[in-house]
Amino acid sequence: MRAGELDPDTTQTKGMQRFEALSARYGGTTKLWLGENHVGPRMSSGDHHHGEAETGIYVVSGHPVFVFLEDGREQRIETGPGDYVFVPPYVPHREENPSDEPAVVVLARSTQEGIVVNLPSLDPAP
Repeated sequence: MRAGELDPDTTQTKGMQRFEALSARYGGTTKLWLGENHVGPRMSSGDHHHGEAETGIYVVSGHPVFVFLEDGREQRIETGPGDYVFVPPYVPHREENPSDEPAVVVLARSTQEGIVVNLPSLDPAP
């Protein structure tokens, strides 16, 4: 898959744009999904999780903030280019981009599909 040919026809979450690079559709993977995520300046994604998939994130550019709920309180991981973030299966989170530049990350998932479950909030309790 060449740069500029990534497929935007993936499950999306408000406030961000995902692009598929390697999967069964592209490259014939059987256990891996790889792609990119872009969050525009001063944007925030909707809350979501990735089901059974473990997700590894590599920050290419920008300074995205990853927000999780821990013990009923929001926890924030501030990142910059070259940083890595791990998102465990079923963990609700969102990406925020407080800066004036776009944030671009590479996503690797342990499932062959790009699982996305959009949520009304980070708190799974009703």
